[in-house]
Amino acid sequence: MILINIDFNSDEALYMQLCNQIIMGIALDQFTDGESLPSVRQLADTIGINMHTVNKAYSILRREGYIKLDRRKGAFISVEANKTQTLIEIKEQLHEIIMRAICKDISRKDVHQLVDEIFNHYGIATEED
Repeated sequence: MILINIDFNSDEALYMQLCNQIIMGIALDQFTDGESLPSVRQLADTIGINMHTVNKAYSILRREGYIKLDRRKGAFISVEANKTQTLIEIKEQLHEIIMRAICKDISRKDVHQLVDEIFNHYGIATEED
């Protein structure tokens, strides 16, 4: 059973919360490659959100290479490992994050500590470990 925690009081769009929850589940091995996801209708009913919201999240996850959609089998985890493309996308996102940090006078050391803290939070060793 898929466990999704949606914060209805958050400013983050529901479909993005759903995408992020599924990506986090994949990263933490809560969802395995080939595992079926609930149908759009089932997940919408379980979470209490609109089916179009789930459909939008599934479409984004498919486009980003986290799931596959099949008319007969439904949605299932299928992580496409395109490391080069993923690194390019992460680099673009980091540019924005680092520019925000610079504007707020946050140092390189502080950013590195935050990254290490996040990896440690999820039990992922850093290269120095």
